[in-house]
Amino acid sequence: MQYRYPLAFLALLATGAAHAADPACGIDVEGQPGKKFAPNHIVVPAICKDFTVRLIHTGKNSKEKAGHNWVLTKTEDIDAVMVDGIKAGAAHDFLAPGDGRILARTPMLGGGETATVTFPVSRLAAGESYTFYCSFPAHAQHMRGTLALQR
Repeated sequence: MQYRYPLAFLALLATGAAHAADPACGIDVEGQPGKKFAPNHIVVPAICKDFTVRLIHTGKNSKEKAGHNWVLTKTEDIDAVMVDGIKAGAAHDFLAPGDGRILARTPMLGGGETATVTFPVSRLAAGESYTFYCSFPAHAQHMRGTLALQR
């Protein structure tokens, strides 16, 4: 039996781009009331070229009262990123503009809103420790999770 595949499909396979659409190359993360993320640990498959996080704010408060965002940094950088973010203020979602220590981020969301961020997996290194957090001031110390590149 002979199979016929469109040339575009074969080219996609040949370049490895098929992994970009793989559901393992993305995850939904809930920003929940009580200053929690679910899940609070993410493993990024090394085969992914890009990784997408879709943040879902499951609460009801406005972003001014209890906003949630998803910010990824190296664990060693998080304290300094938080301090600089507080100085930047609400107009910048409590993140310093142009801060190169921020590897990925979503905008600040109010209850019921969603946002996505896609970042190149090449920004991550196996064995490095990463933390994601919400930069809203009353949340930043407690609303955190870990991220790792699968070996």
